[in-house]
Parts: sequence; structure tokens; C-alpha cells
Amino acid sequence: MQEQPVERTKKVLAQRIRQKLYERYGEPRWRQPLPPLDELISTILSQNTNDGNRDRAFEALRQRFPTWEAVRDAPLEAVIEAIRPAGLAPQKAPRIQAVLRAITEQCGELNLDFLKSLEASEALRWLRQFKGVGPKTAAIVVLFSLNKPAFPVDTHIHRVTRRLGLIPTSTSAEQAHDQLAELFEPSDYAAVHLNIIQLGREICQSRKPKCPICPLQEECAYYRREDFQ
Repeated sequence: MQEQPVERTKKVLAQRIRQKLYERYGEPRWRQPLPPLDELISTILSQNTNDGNRDRAFEALRQRFPTWEAVRDAPLEAVIEAIRPAGLAPQKAPRIQAVLRAITEQCGELNLDFLKSLEASEALRWLRQFKGVGPKTAAIVVLFSLNKPAFPVDTHIHRVTRRLGLIPTSTSAEQAHDQLAELFEPSDYAAVHLNIIQLGREICQSRKPKCPICPLQEECAYYRREDFQ
């Protein structure tokens, strides 16, 4: 099937954006990749909070409980207390325990290394079966822990890519995962993901984007529409 002109145009735009982000931020580095199960729990903790709070909660959880089996079987209140730095602990703690119990029931043990042998789409589908594991959480595990192609979309990426015009403004965060994955090369997913987040935190902020200093002015539909020039 021949590629449509609009799709080709967006892919060209995506490559220009990738290059300009690289020129601005360089090759970003993800923290040390974690085993798949650790990455899954860490990413659940990261929901609706920042990286620092996530890391503090994850470290506290690992210090308090020697194994994931211990987390699974612990009193709920003990898990809530351990992960309090991540915020929303009363919601995240039962979610984590439920995921650990479901994995145990399906796999017979708490180990997700078998996901390494699956195709990316299969691994994403398997992870998405659990309540509280959405497309972003699954994609982070697949991309950063399994080193397989997936494009995670967080709130920064969803906001920035809609402003840029890479995806329609009506696109939901869930729909954006597949749409953005089509625009970028799989080998660029990690770098683009991290660099767009950096741009979203520093410049393309939700309420007061710093458009006059943005390196993507020439590529941005929002900048042209707002007429900052």
C-alpha cells in the first residue's frame, strides 16, 4: 500500500523534530534499566508523580521488603506506608499487590524474563491485561527493560506532539502511542521519548509555554497559530 502524502509529510516533520531535539539536548540517557518486573512496579509508582518521588518510593519498598513475594503477601497498610513518597499510595499499593498476585497465578512465579522472548506487540498485549497497567506503563517496560520497540506517551509527550502538529489535537493519549510510533524510527524511540519530555518540562509547559525560546519554533503549529513572532 502506497504511503499517503500527509503521512510522508508528518514523517519528514518528525525527523526534523528529532534532529533539532538532538542538537538541543544531545543523546539522552535512561537510568540503569531494571529487570522487567522491577520496571513494571517502578512505572506503576511513577504514575501521577515525578521521577524523584518514584525513585524514593521504589527504594523504600525494596528496603522494607526483601522480595516481590514479600510485597505481594504483606499487609496492605505496610505497602501503603512504604510507597507513600510516590503519592496516591492508597490507590497504588493495592494495584501493585493485585498485579503481583495475578502474575503469580499466571506464571507460577514472580518473574517476567519470559517477555524477552516475545515480540514487542505480544509483550505489550500481555502487560496490558492487568488493571492499572495502561499503554504508557506497558510501553516503558517493553522499551527500556526489554529493549524492544514501543513508544511510551506521557502527559508531556501528549501535550507537546499535539502542539507541534505531529498528531491531531483530538488524539487521546492512548491513541498517540501507535500514531507516534509510526512517525519515528524504532531505533529513535528512546531518545525522542526522553528529549520530548525534557522539552515539555523546560519549555513547552502546560500553562505558560516558553515559545519564544523553543528550538522547535519553525516546526510548531501552535507557535504559528499563536503568532509569537
